[in-house]
Amino acid sequence: MVATNLKSETMSLMDKRSALESEMNVIIDRLCQPGGPGLSGNLIDSEGFPRADIDIPVVRADRHHLAELRSDHKDITEQINQNIQLLHAARLVPPIDSGNVEGSNNQDLPVNVGTSASSHNVLHGNTISAMDVDVIVNRPFALVDEISEASPAAEDGLQLGDQIVKFGNVESGDDLLPKLASEALSNQDREIPVVVLRQGAFINLTVTPRAWQGRGFLGCHFRML
Repeated sequence: MVATNLKSETMSLMDKRSALESEMNVIIDRLCQPGGPGLSGNLIDSEGFPRADIDIPVVRADRHHLAELRSDHKDITEQINQNIQLLHAARLVPPIDSGNVEGSNNQDLPVNVGTSASSHNVLHGNTISAMDVDVIVNRPFALVDEISEASPAAEDGLQLGDQIVKFGNVESGDDLLPKLASEALSNQDREIPVVVLRQGAFINLTVTPRAWQGRGFLGCHFRML
């Protein structure tokens, strides 16, 4: 019963996180539209006067609200990760009354989804959810918490809120942020297989780091989980 309630709570948190991501994307699209101020662009012109081409109070309100949404998103993601760990730990604990061994089956064992990018295409949330996988093997290690419009990352399918499970040869371990940067840099103009967890589903993508009008080769920011 406890595990059932925890799973229900986690799925509810995932829905809330998805709603936050949708709201964040709307604000980001509005701020980053052509001629817009962007997420952190100056609100004054070259002569030090307030820009006349934008509604500064609205921009400030959008940026403030986006910061609040990101904070809420971080808190919910941390709670989801804690719940998943608890659910996984519960599955590793044998039942108090195991009953007749000969009559047991494997229906309640966790489904092990390999991290190889070639092992699956898209696992939709209503088929195999994040609750039904081996979270130790497939535990996300980074979160896309900022992504620029028309960037290589955005054009190749990465989305705000995606949790990175595998990025090329980077899966887990220490010093992951430098490893991610190194992987992108060493594979410029070459496809990198990426596995992300998005709204409870594992999704395969290929991302090609490349030069574009913005900064970096991807145009997105990762935050370690």
